[in-house]
Amino acid sequence: MTNTDHTIVIVGGGAAGFFSAIHNKKNNPNSTVIIIEKSRTVLAKVKISGGGRCNVTHACFEPKILCKSYPRGQKELLGPFHQFQPQDTMAWFESHGIPLKVEPDNRVFPVSDSSQSIIDCLVNTAIELGIKIWTACSVSHITKQINTFCLTLGDGRVHQCHKLVLATGGSREGHSFSQGLGHTVVSPIPSLFTLKINDKALHQLSGLSVVDTDVWISGKKKERQRGGLLITHWGMSGPSIIKFSAWQAIPLYQANYRIKLCVNYLPAYEESEVESQLTRYQSQNLKKRVVTTSPFDEIAHRLWSYLVIKSGINSDQTCTTLQKNQINLLIQELVHSTYLVNGKSPFKEEFVTCGGVSLKEINFKTMESNCCRGLHIIGELLNIDGVTGGFNFQNAWTTGFLSGQ
Repeated sequence: MTNTDHTIVIVGGGAAGFFSAIHNKKNNPNSTVIIIEKSRTVLAKVKISGGGRCNVTHACFEPKILCKSYPRGQKELLGPFHQFQPQDTMAWFESHGIPLKVEPDNRVFPVSDSSQSIIDCLVNTAIELGIKIWTACSVSHITKQINTFCLTLGDGRVHQCHKLVLATGGSREGHSFSQGLGHTVVSPIPSLFTLKINDKALHQLSGLSVVDTDVWISGKKKERQRGGLLITHWGMSGPSIIKFSAWQAIPLYQANYRIKLCVNYLPAYEESEVESQLTRYQSQNLKKRVVTTSPFDEIAHRLWSYLVIKSGINSDQTCTTLQKNQINLLIQELVHSTYLVNGKSPFKEEFVTCGGVSLKEINFKTMESNCCRGLHIIGELLNIDGVTGGFNFQNAWTTGFLSGQ
């Protein structure tokens, strides 16, 4: 790289980095734009997203509603989403030859069902614009001079640029570079994960799913998350648990992932309705064993049997022998079942962190640092994280876009 006043360097070859490079080059065609990626391949997270299909974004086109899917960053992203939101993301990819589809849960994927389509689009667009892509190239140190940044590469070479974009994701290097250039970093902790529960009887239900549940930390019902739940051979997963892990990332971390989890398996019912249906079921099936048939379509037979036994009802007990206190205990298992969580498991390979560069130190109109002129910080390096469903990529596209304006 030659020393020049017209060089823009993006450190990090992920989604945010590529989108930033593309828009920087588009708006500054006479500048040299370079992406520096320490790995041998670029866009690794795009490759594995959505099970290899790439969940590009989420089809929510109202910024105020869209922001509600970000446990951290929802206030700061409101303005940026008025500038570049999922509708703009979809239009951009489709205008670059990538047809997209919206699935029933509003997640957006390429019609090809292949993340390679997105990777090829971004890489080819960058190459066509003349953007340089340096892979297997690490940055060991960054310093700021009066109007330039000096980057020392892993091989000892030193290069300069007049504009620097950090798009390193939630990496230790990115945090170190940001701190060295005057920023405060909120210590990163995991977000988006599943929960370990040491219950062998529950593990026997592995693979069983419940379409609609509420989950919350005992004593914090107002902070409950709603959605599907999947029972696994280690505990619980599914949309409600993944959302819960994002919104409760900090208290879960502080508790060392040892908490009492509460689950309502019938959130569409009032407790009085559950009691009425159970009483009616009892009166119509006096000679049947309680574990035999679930009176609720929402609860599969295997789960029903598990909850009946968990409530203390004997497996050979008939409906006619049920006592009032046993019915009350069963109701509690249906709407307020409790589990001791004793750890977490990662959510597939889509690892997301809660933490990063303090949002108070960024101008969200341009993503430029308030501490260091010419420095822009984007994507997951910021203390922003969304729930699963394409929201974290939308943060990458939006902040990448703004950093190039």
